[in-house]
Amino acid sequence: MTEDFQAVLKRRLRPGATTPLAVGFSGGGDSLALLRLTLDWAAGQGRPVLALTVDHGLNPASAGWAAEAVAKARGLGAEAWALAWIGDKPATGLPAAARAARHALLAAAAREAGARVLLLGHTADDRLEAARMRAEGSTTPDPRQWAPSPAWPQGRGVFLLRPLLAARRQALRDWLVERGETWLEDPANGDARFARARARFALAGEEAAVPGIASDTPPPGGVEGEHALGLPRGASAAQIAAACLCAAGTTTPPRGERLERLVGRLRSDETFTASLAGARIVADAGGVLFAREAGEGRRSGLSPLALAAGETGVWDGRYEITAGHAPITIRPLGGLASRLSAEERQALKGFPAAVRPILPAAVDTSGAVSSPILAGDGTIRARVLIRERFEAATGLVDQEPAT
Repeated sequence: MTEDFQAVLKRRLRPGATTPLAVGFSGGGDSLALLRLTLDWAAGQGRPVLALTVDHGLNPASAGWAAEAVAKARGLGAEAWALAWIGDKPATGLPAAARAARHALLAAAAREAGARVLLLGHTADDRLEAARMRAEGSTTPDPRQWAPSPAWPQGRGVFLLRPLLAARRQALRDWLVERGETWLEDPANGDARFARARARFALAGEEAAVPGIASDTPPPGGVEGEHALGLPRGASAAQIAAACLCAAGTTTPPRGERLERLVGRLRSDETFTASLAGARIVADAGGVLFAREAGEGRRSGLSPLALAAGETGVWDGRYEITAGHAPITIRPLGGLASRLSAEERQALKGFPAAVRPILPAAVDTSGAVSSPILAGDGTIRARVLIRERFEAATGLVDQEPAT
């Protein structure tokens, strides 16, 4: 088990890196084994380890469990932070909401600490449970060994690594017992109201065969663009879904019949323009362009972003923008282009017509307009997230990136 674990880390982590490794640590058996194995490996690499514990606030005892987990992690030699899901909890869809909140908290904390990789303790049993849940009608996907954080924009630049996917849960617990360890047991794991717990009960005592871990999906060829994405018409359905997601800056990729219909149209010779999941898709003989759907009025969804002087924020899920020495509001450029400087209006002509109205415009307190994408002075800094996010989502980034 230790050799397999170390082989995964060697494959995915950057040699010589000294940035922290973040570990999702609940205090349960799987995450305890993960933390101990990570600490053992990191000690020989000179890398600090940060354990992140999330208190979902769903049980009166959860704050105490979080404190116990933090104390345990620190006792093992890791730095440890407790994170809390604060606010009202939904009456329905609680597991999905808790999962989304956990990912957002973990990703934000990892970024704050300077970690580019967040290790999670999913095992072969989690994969078997996911398969059982799908057999009963769930859309729960298989956990992937390497994937970008699903939290957006909190998880930009953060990757998830699950190095224990080939290990069985009981084998990990046997390994811990040999080392005199004890761990917490989350009562939700035995709550039959939740599909995960029911799948676990159904699999108890079965000698289920663990499927092999899928190899990395070959990255797409021919991707072009930065503010919009150009793909060949023969791109896979997964790549097309990712292009819609990333070009639109949204959080949920298209699925189901609507995605299937779009793929079918792209496989034909049809020239068309369509919309899906917030993206505008323009297909012609040369390929297909994915851009943000501009919309009109309230339909646009292009909400303004107010930034204080020096503050950094993400606008529309597509641009990370840092204000200069004065406060600004970021809005879509559509309707404001005539107020740009002559130099910026000239630069705008170099962008496709579909992209121009959805570029960010910065409006200062006097009403003056400039675009951080077009301006040459660099007072307001902008980083385009579209291409970077697409490359992460489609496997073009398969190892820990440089900082």
